[in-house]
Amino acid sequence: MALDEATVRNIAKLARIKVPENEVPTLAEELSKIIEWIEQLNEVDTENVTPMTSMAEMVMPKRADKVTDGNYPDRVLSNAPNPEGPFYTVPKVVE
Repeated sequence: MALDEATVRNIAKLARIKVPENEVPTLAEELSKIIEWIEQLNEVDTENVTPMTSMAEMVMPKRADKVTDGNYPDRVLSNAPNPEGPFYTVPKVVE
């Protein structure tokens, strides 16, 4: 699938990327080559191939999923501009 220059301009507009007019033909050619490569990869038969997460067989380390307060409230509140006791104070937004 070859991309034409109008499509490249549209992609650049959607991505909010400013592409100089003289670079549009080169970019169209490069993007077309990338799409051709992806189409070539889609032709590979992967029916009986097990998905891999890495090159080495490994088990991902996991931690217990438990909620904690971090156990260091003084360090957390040191970032607060006006702490009041163990709490942040914020400006009132609703009257």
